[in-house]
Amino acid sequence: MRRFLEGPYAGVLALAILVAVLPLALPSLFYLRIAALIGIFALVVVGLNLLIGYAGQVSLGHAGFFGVGAYAVAIGPTYLGLPAWLALIAGAAIAGLIAFLVGRPILRLRGHYLAVATLGMGLLFAMVFANESAWTGGPDGMPVPHLDLFGFRMSGARTWYWISGVSLVIGAWVAANVIASPTGRALRAIHDSETAAQVLGIDVARYKLIAFVLSAVYAAVAGAYLAMFDGLVTPETAGFLRSIEFVTMAVLGGLGSTFGGIVGAALLVLLPQVLTVFQDYEHIALGLIMIVVMIFLPAGIVPSLAGLLRWRRS
Repeated sequence: MRRFLEGPYAGVLALAILVAVLPLALPSLFYLRIAALIGIFALVVVGLNLLIGYAGQVSLGHAGFFGVGAYAVAIGPTYLGLPAWLALIAGAAIAGLIAFLVGRPILRLRGHYLAVATLGMGLLFAMVFANESAWTGGPDGMPVPHLDLFGFRMSGARTWYWISGVSLVIGAWVAANVIASPTGRALRAIHDSETAAQVLGIDVARYKLIAFVLSAVYAAVAGAYLAMFDGLVTPETAGFLRSIEFVTMAVLGGLGSTFGGIVGAALLVLLPQVLTVFQDYEHIALGLIMIVVMIFLPAGIVPSLAGLLRWRRS
């Protein structure tokens, strides 16, 4: 019991309580829809943070895995007759397999070479989704069937709030276990110095691949959720700007902090809704806010505020 009241597990418990009580404070289904979107995008960032924040490997193509999950729950039921839940599992497995096969050569690269390689991978996914119109509907996309479980249709903002919220808690718990395990310690050593990690006997290629595959599975599950929630999937789901959005969420909230990623996702989902009052200046205001945050909180929101709190206590 004590392990759940300290360290990363305390954060998981706090997140579970927040997910449980938040609907009581939300006045309408519109806010539940926004909260569901936050849960979906935060799930991607929790997985991406394992790769960037702990393993130190930059990826600019994770929207591709997001798109794999999204198109799996569209193509599986429509063309293959699979139940939506089985298509979701298949999409996550396919994304993990692709990450395993692609990650072995790509993760040998470092720095900006790795960033460019993952960028190319993401662009390749987007091109396939846009051009294979016989399967994907082309640029117009395709409708996505509803998720049915035990005879119940999973639709509506309230239902998807609970699906995304519970999935986010489970995803954060899995990430906390990985971070607290020998795998997490190996990833942190690789982040600090790959050369030093190799000297210590750590199989650098293996652990980087583990982080890459895990983050791809997180992204695919979240992509499937978004597709079923919206009822439509288009190639923009796997576009380059979506990948940049994921990385921005992770950096803004704080790399190396699971809950920083959740805060970053919440901020980037909420701010466009709040800034609509500025109309034509919405994107300018959003950019200025992000610049100010990164100037005054360079480590990200959560790590910087946590460091400030520790400094004040000392």
